[in-house]
Amino acid sequence: MSDFDTIVIGSGFGGAVMACRLAQKGARVLVLERGRRWAVKDYPSVSQRNWLWDESEPEQQNGWLDFRYFGDMSVALGAGVGGGSLIYANVSIDAKPEVFNGGWPEAIRYAALQPHYQTVAKMMVVQPLPDNQLTARTRLMREAAEKIGAGERFKLVPQAVAFNPDWHYGLDNPHDLSQSRPWVNDQGVTQGTCIHCGNCDIGCPTQAKNTLDLNYLALAEQLGAEVRALHQVRCITPDGCGYSLQVRDLDKGRDVTLRAERVVVSAGSVGSTELLLRCRDQHKTLPKLSRYLGRGWTSNGDFLTAAWYDERELSPTRGPTISSAIDFLDGSEAGARFFVEDGGFPDLLGNLLEKGGRHYRLRNTRLARALMAGAQRTDPARRMMPWFGQAADEPGGRFHLGRRWLMPWRKDKLKLSWDYRKAELAVQGLADMHLKLTRATGGEAITPATWKWFRNLVTPHPLGGCNMADDARSGVVDDRGEVFGYPNLFVMDGAVVPTSLGLNPSKTIAALAEHAAERIA
Repeated sequence: MSDFDTIVIGSGFGGAVMACRLAQKGARVLVLERGRRWAVKDYPSVSQRNWLWDESEPEQQNGWLDFRYFGDMSVALGAGVGGGSLIYANVSIDAKPEVFNGGWPEAIRYAALQPHYQTVAKMMVVQPLPDNQLTARTRLMREAAEKIGAGERFKLVPQAVAFNPDWHYGLDNPHDLSQSRPWVNDQGVTQGTCIHCGNCDIGCPTQAKNTLDLNYLALAEQLGAEVRALHQVRCITPDGCGYSLQVRDLDKGRDVTLRAERVVVSAGSVGSTELLLRCRDQHKTLPKLSRYLGRGWTSNGDFLTAAWYDERELSPTRGPTISSAIDFLDGSEAGARFFVEDGGFPDLLGNLLEKGGRHYRLRNTRLARALMAGAQRTDPARRMMPWFGQAADEPGGRFHLGRRWLMPWRKDKLKLSWDYRKAELAVQGLADMHLKLTRATGGEAITPATWKWFRNLVTPHPLGGCNMADDARSGVVDDRGEVFGYPNLFVMDGAVVPTSLGLNPSKTIAALAEHAAERIA
């Protein structure tokens, strides 16, 4: 007897959608999430604690951000109920139709995904930044595009954020929490509206950011699905007509065994690939997994260039992290295909000062007022422009389990072999465009030495490792995410995406999950 009909491992854009839709079909669903269930008061931006996740000791360090270093490539991952939606930059955009013309299963084409893109947009309440709320970075992006003769390529990007059309920068204390307006989403969850505080990546204090715990997962739980935070799956084993899972309860520090007829692995490109590699090569419980497991990995060409301006006040710590883009995905720049975006980042010093000003022992004192005023004025990066974006690189990475430096007899360390040459054309094209746009608008920028000299990158958008394909000779899962050779074992997250998208992938991952769930009985 199974404990559940379906166990979903992970609660990001793949897992949350699968849990919701399968619960709608009447399945008994359990979601196992390695990270915490975060309340606003516990966000690192509010508490100034629990910033990092440490995979080597998750019982002790199970914070907000999991940063993995793999030599020339590093990956930033979210940890918590809602997965990557907790740390992503809100952008919810369709992939280009032509992306699906090669390298994907025959059943996956843009026309097949289009209705699912529309469903995701509705669930995530997707909309662009209102015209009366354009940031200084947005206006610089538009000006830069026009000055290089690419004005028609500029666009506001759709975002999973709730905006109040009456909010604007001319208000008194526009970024104060009191300026947020409450509203109730279609799942009955009360949220707020955006006040441009800049904390999108470290926890939106007004919950204007439509993270998955507020919609897909909320609906799944209303339908009877159970979500268990701080539960990390270590091994999957076939068990009769289903699967047994060895799970570590990080909160209680104990191991438990759970069984389900169907398992959906949705731990992200890194997490899902690692789990299946360990099941095949370390624990030997899934020996028939495709030899393609771990291969075909891509960073999605993420790149950041910082520029400085003498006269412009850009304040990248205010406003949504990303608001607009200049689209060069047509390959018109010497064959390089990329998507330029404005970038932002949280004002960590301002957050600290504001937290001090709100402390219960200081409330209504002169010191509290001084700290709060300081939080409003503090913006040391006000003249900096973080040019961001993605590029359509070639899949040049392979995950595998390798030997440890200090214990060479153990072959259980996750390693990534990444060939920078597969990314060089696309990423260098994006880097060069950053410099061109900066010069056109009177700024100064230098390509980061980490790329220029060492060809090192950091990505928050890892894709691949359990790639979709039409058969096991060229991939790990089929077009529904079902693992070749293992019925009722699915993978559904960024790991199944077999090509670079060249832009933000969250909406495509969710649309793929909608497509898969619709076709699972």
